[in-house]
Amino acid sequence: MGNWDWQVFLQDPGGEYPSYLQWMLSAWGWTVSVALLALIVALVLGSLIGIIRTLPDSPWLVRFGNAWVELFRNIPLLVQIFLWYHVIPALVPVMKGVPSFILVVLALGFFTSARIAEQVRSGIQALPKGQRYAGMAVGFTTPQYYRYVILPMAYRIIIPPLTSESMNIFKNSSVAFAVSIPEMIQFAMQAGEETSRVSEMYMAVTVLYVISAMVINRLMAWVEKRVRVPGFVVAGTGGGGH
Repeated sequence: MGNWDWQVFLQDPGGEYPSYLQWMLSAWGWTVSVALLALIVALVLGSLIGIIRTLPDSPWLVRFGNAWVELFRNIPLLVQIFLWYHVIPALVPVMKGVPSFILVVLALGFFTSARIAEQVRSGIQALPKGQRYAGMAVGFTTPQYYRYVILPMAYRIIIPPLTSESMNIFKNSSVAFAVSIPEMIQFAMQAGEETSRVSEMYMAVTVLYVISAMVINRLMAWVEKRVRVPGFVVAGTGGGGH
C-alpha cells in the first residue's frame, strides 16, 4: 500500500475534466444511470412476462413468456449488447439514430427482465391456490384478482431475490464499456493507462461499485421491512394458475 499514490486523482487529465476524481465521479454517474434505467425496464418487462407465464387458460401467452425467458436468459449479456449495437440497427433502420446509451439500457434491461420474470412467476406460484379462488369468489376478473390479491403478496415474497438482481444489474452495467459508454470500467482502463496507476484506479472504481450495491441492498431491506405481513407463511403452489 505504501507505493500507492492516491494524489493521482487530483491531477489534471488534460480533457474536459479538471481532475481524475471528477472524471471518475462523472463515470459513476453514467454507471448509475445505465443501471437504474435498465432496472426500470427489467422490472416492468419482467413483471409482465412473469405474470403472463402464470395466466390460467392462456397457453399461447404462457408459451410466449417461456420463450422470452429462454431467449434472453441463455444469450450472454455481452453478445446481446453487440446485437443491439450492430445487428438490430442494421435490420431496423429506425434504430440507427438511437444513442448507444439507450441501446445498452435496453440490452441490460431485456437480459435482466428474463431473470426477474422467473422470480415473479415463482412468487406467484408459491402462493396458496386459495388466494386465487377467494378473488374469483368475490367476483374479481383475472386482472382484478391479480392486481388486488395475487401480486401484492407475490412481490413481498420475491423482494430478497429482487434485491440480488438489483445489485447484479449494477455489476452487469460494466459491460457498457464495450460500446464506448463512458462508465467506470472505461474510466479505469483509460485513466490507468494514462497515469500508469492501474491499481489505484481499479481500487477506487471497486469501492464505488460496493457503495452502489450496498445502497441498493439497504434500500431493498427497508422496503422489505415496511411491506412485511406479520405472520404470513407461504404454503402450497399454483396461486396464479394451473
